[in-house]
Amino acid sequence: MRKLALLVAFFALVLGATAAFAHHGWSAYDADQTLTIEAPVKTLSYRNPHAHITIDYQGREWHVVLAPISRMAARGLPDADLMPGKRITLVGYPRKDGTAEIRAERVMVDGRTVELR
Repeated sequence: MRKLALLVAFFALVLGATAAFAHHGWSAYDADQTLTIEAPVKTLSYRNPHAHITIDYQGREWHVVLAPISRMAARGLPDADLMPGKRITLVGYPRKDGTAEIRAERVMVDGRTVELR
C-alpha cells in the first residue's frame, strides 16, 4: 500500500510540474523584440488560464496571448473591451520561431493603457 501511495505521489508531482512548466514557459517569446500593433480584434476567447484574441497583422492571422482573466478584470480590462471589431493597440513580444503569435504586455483601448504583467 505504501508503494502505491508513493507511486501515485510521484506521478502527481511529475504531471503537476509538467503542467506548470508548459503554462509558464515564456522563453519561446523574443523579449528583445517589442512589437506595437494597432488592429481590430478578430476573435476573443476570455477564459483561463489566459485570455486570447486573434488579429490580422502583416497579412497573417496572429494569436495574441493575454493575461489570466482575473488579472485583466482587476486591472480594468473586461471582455466587453475586447469584443470582435474593437480597435486596440497591443505591445508585446513575438515568438522566436516565427509563429504568428504574440505575448501581450499591455493593451491600449478606449484611451487607456492596461498593463498585463
